[in-house]
Amino acid sequence: MLIRTRIGRLALAAVALLTAATALPPAAAADGRERHPSGGGLSAVIRYTEYGIPHIVAKDYADLGFGSGWAQAADQVCVLADGFVTVRGERSRHFGPDGAPDGSLSSATKNLGSDLYFRGIRDAGTVERLLATPAPAGPSRETEELMRGWAAGYNAWLARNRITDPACRGADWVRPVTALDVARRGFAVSVLGGQGRGVDGITAAAPPGSAGAAPAAAPDPAEAAEAARRLFAAESADMGSNAVAFGGQVTANGRGLLLGNPHYPWHGGRRFWQSQQTIPGELNVSGASLLGTVGVSIGFNERVAWSHTVATGVTLNLHQLTLDPADPTVYVVDGVRERMTRRTVTVPVKDGAPVSRTQYWTRYGPVVTSLGASLPLPWSTTTAYALNDPNAVNLRATDTGLAFAKARSTGDIVRGLRRTQGLPWVNTIAADASGRSLFTQSQVLPRITDDLAERCSTPLGRVTYPSSGVAVLDGARGDCALGRDRDAVQPGIFGPSRMPLLQDAPYAENSNDSAWLANADTPLTGYERVFGNTGTPRSLRTRGAVEDVAAMADRGRLTVRDLQRQQFANRVPAAGLALADTVRACRSLSPAPTQACDALAGWDGRMDTGSRGALLFDRFWRALTASVPAARLWKVPFSAADPVATPNTLDTSLPQFAAALTGAVAELRAAGVEPDAPLGDHQFVVRGGERFPVHGGTEALGVWNKIEAGWQAAAGGYAEVAHGSSHVQAVGWDGSGCPVARTLLAYAQSSNPASAHHRDQTALYSGERWVTSRFCERDILASPELEVVRVRERR
Repeated sequence: MLIRTRIGRLALAAVALLTAATALPPAAAADGRERHPSGGGLSAVIRYTEYGIPHIVAKDYADLGFGSGWAQAADQVCVLADGFVTVRGERSRHFGPDGAPDGSLSSATKNLGSDLYFRGIRDAGTVERLLATPAPAGPSRETEELMRGWAAGYNAWLARNRITDPACRGADWVRPVTALDVARRGFAVSVLGGQGRGVDGITAAAPPGSAGAAPAAAPDPAEAAEAARRLFAAESADMGSNAVAFGGQVTANGRGLLLGNPHYPWHGGRRFWQSQQTIPGELNVSGASLLGTVGVSIGFNERVAWSHTVATGVTLNLHQLTLDPADPTVYVVDGVRERMTRRTVTVPVKDGAPVSRTQYWTRYGPVVTSLGASLPLPWSTTTAYALNDPNAVNLRATDTGLAFAKARSTGDIVRGLRRTQGLPWVNTIAADASGRSLFTQSQVLPRITDDLAERCSTPLGRVTYPSSGVAVLDGARGDCALGRDRDAVQPGIFGPSRMPLLQDAPYAENSNDSAWLANADTPLTGYERVFGNTGTPRSLRTRGAVEDVAAMADRGRLTVRDLQRQQFANRVPAAGLALADTVRACRSLSPAPTQACDALAGWDGRMDTGSRGALLFDRFWRALTASVPAARLWKVPFSAADPVATPNTLDTSLPQFAAALTGAVAELRAAGVEPDAPLGDHQFVVRGGERFPVHGGTEALGVWNKIEAGWQAAAGGYAEVAHGSSHVQAVGWDGSGCPVARTLLAYAQSSNPASAHHRDQTALYSGERWVTSRFCERDILASPELEVVRVRERR
């Protein structure tokens, strides 16, 4: 059943009554569990306001999940359906084995590898075991009810609506889902930083001498160390973020402020989606969810706001196995032989015979023969490598999100993290209405202490651990087991008391470097290397961010408007360090490219759509930093005593400097682009036939408002965004009981080009405009575009 009503201002009373009806308490059974009266099925009320943002009201968690699943399907059914094909291990069946997944749920390069991994998880009953684990180690009943309701809501939408998105209209792979499918998707998100990184290496692993076994040559330690560093480096990632919390001592009204700016893919299954979730008297939270997840991932309520940044903690480790010389599928621990567990997985294939492969698992995890394309881990007659991922037994992230949603203070955020321990690969930055700020790197990490790494690292681990935090431990020694902290909810991970934590500083900021400079005046130290490093060079984005937010804190009397200005300042830290030297060196070239030199001299040092000369500097800087190691780029080296200001002073005498600059000039000329062309003419997206200029800049430039786009000379420049600023929120409080929040979903709510909400917020982003959040009832009911949809499960 669906009731859709367009509401005018004269009908507000009716809306209020309708809303109140949803707040009636559910019937209670003798066992104390909530039941739906008269077998009426699940139901929810969805109030849509401007830009298609749903405000979902329900009686209980199952109903809330139902409304959320319905509303997500309405906006993103094709992307969601594609993800469910992935976690069922059915991509090869529908799309062929050699097609490529979108990368949102694993690193698999082909559908067959993706299917072998996820079908293996399915066949092993991995997620079922996690669901059967009692809380707190397993998910709570509230989380399970949300998943049950979400699946029912998604299915109800499918049953009652015609799909208009050409990406999956009429496709046989769009099918109903189960709560288990939803849990499997949550599992995939949880292991993205661990097993998800090694999918191809897990599914291709074969003992030496068998069909398909890769040649076994020991990895070069120096090459492996650099490959591991790159694998976990921020500049290599397709996800990142900035976030800053300001304490009341530097704000205009003594209350906290939060600016969250995640850098996530603009396409595919790791998009964010906005909503407000309300169970009257129990839960009221607004923010964004990753597609296919059931709760708010980043957001705010009437007292607290939080965001996440991708953390530097390494969410996996390797165990180097000593094999039985007579059988490479047997390994030895403390002199005792242990046989690997074989898991034979069969994948149906479109227009072909099913493919069967065997995976090999150990007490530590699966045998893996590579991490990414550049870090081989060959399986020889004497040695193999097993991957440990503690998040493979973590299905608690939704419970952490629920704890945040119910929090009344940053202290409650910390207590929720300690109780649930569910965040796999992110930091948390938060502020509250009382004026408190928070940074914490509370994530699920393998319990690799520096002492353990010193005692147990293999020769390979002795180079990979210092360079990247990837530990390679001696799997033949029982005393090299990870152990357990007393306050940890599962074995083999750090307890909350070991996590980096900064509370109540004037500002707490992170831009995907380690916790060290969350506040440059009070550096965080003393944590294990697996969390991240200290006393090492920071990225330009971190340096620029710390400069900006420290200056804001020094200026004081901050408001939400200051957060909005920071988000779209589009300042280029690389220009602050190198532009003047670049212009001088440009004019000294023989012959000097005068027009290009003038364009750089006239550039405002920003990546605004109207910035002239920005594109030339961008192309030059990318080429230069790709050809010169960071340590050689600057005349003044890094100093741990001055980490924000060093290194500095560009070395323009490098031969690569002239090559990069003249190459950039020639490149633009060949593409028919003037050196002083406005950035927005050549960095843009096209939606519905309309071209939207895009501001922001790449990681190498250090711009807070990060935008990553591939260069397409034939299309006129950067013609599509791959990832970057996504769901942005600037939040404060004014004592009224309603948060003061401005939000923006850069790529809009819907992937469906037929939707009215496919590009509306992209237009806002292009114009540096914001959505005024409607959190309180009076604001929701005052929306001139209010539309109420009541949805109910058919029985």
